[in-house]
Amino acid sequence: MRRGIQQFQKGLATCGYLTSGRGSTRAVGVSLVVSFHTTTTTTNTTNKTSSLSGGGAGNFGVQAPGSSKYSPPINHKCIVGAVSFSAAAAAVSSSSAVYAKEPVKPEFLPKDVVLYQYEACPFCNKIKAFLDYYDVPYKVVEVNPISKKEIKWSEYKKVPILVVDGQQMVDSSEIIDTFSNKILHPEKSISKEDDTEENQWRRWVDNHLVHVLSPNIYRSGSEALESFDYISSHGNFGFMERKVAKYAGAAAMYFVSKKLKKEHNIIDERAALYEAANTWVEALKGRDFLGGATPNLGDLAVYGVLRPIRYLTSGKDMVEHTQIGEWYTRMEKAVGESSRKKAEA
Repeated sequence: MRRGIQQFQKGLATCGYLTSGRGSTRAVGVSLVVSFHTTTTTTNTTNKTSSLSGGGAGNFGVQAPGSSKYSPPINHKCIVGAVSFSAAAAAVSSSSAVYAKEPVKPEFLPKDVVLYQYEACPFCNKIKAFLDYYDVPYKVVEVNPISKKEIKWSEYKKVPILVVDGQQMVDSSEIIDTFSNKILHPEKSISKEDDTEENQWRRWVDNHLVHVLSPNIYRSGSEALESFDYISSHGNFGFMERKVAKYAGAAAMYFVSKKLKKEHNIIDERAALYEAANTWVEALKGRDFLGGATPNLGDLAVYGVLRPIRYLTSGKDMVEHTQIGEWYTRMEKAVGESSRKKAEA
């Protein structure tokens, strides 16, 4: 078991669990290898500290996009009084809503898309949210978090890895930028670094929101084990592989979450999560989505990283104690059925 935990921890830069958010080369997506057809581009990228990063319910507040000053830290003793959404109102409004997707021209769709992932990885889920929303068929290969045997063929030893028509792509935000340019906006180039409201919130997801998730998902031993239940039903693993991955993985992530909590100056995990959720709701400014009548890449980024926790204890607490539930329900309806099923049918 100890060996399993050590092996798991060696790979925990994967999925951003050991990222510092301060320009560390361990940050998500250290390098990008993108190739469509015969063109190959290699770009070294490093997450930069920005005013969008924050500790969340720690000793300092979070400067959200569009804000001229730091919002004060939330006193976790006051969280109990947070306003929760009305389930009845949500049911009435969401049941009648139909959200049209932006269609992708068939000639721009790739022929073969394979995602190498961890089912519970927020960055992998960010890519799946994008692919599902735009109805891009894809297959999934579940990577063993201990052995990583499924990606031994690649020099890049993290997930997500997306293979598009035989070409490898890495870094979730870069993958989404590249896909958007190829299938949605071939006439122009977009980048997460462009200073738009949409991209400011995408950076907020990468630089702040994801760092709040791990301390919540793995807050206790039982919650850590809960988060690894997916190992029992995903991936082509043997009985012992599943047991080692689940228990060694849960143990490793429990200790890693404590390290991340300290690194990111988080005092109360739940308070930080609730603060982030309500910050996002405020950003909507009464709109159904950040994109207005339909989701944009900012919506898909937030929805994607929250999707793996939504029905865990931490996600249920988040919906109960914040106002994010109505938006999340709208996003579920807008994203619709997974295009993964179509690819694997």
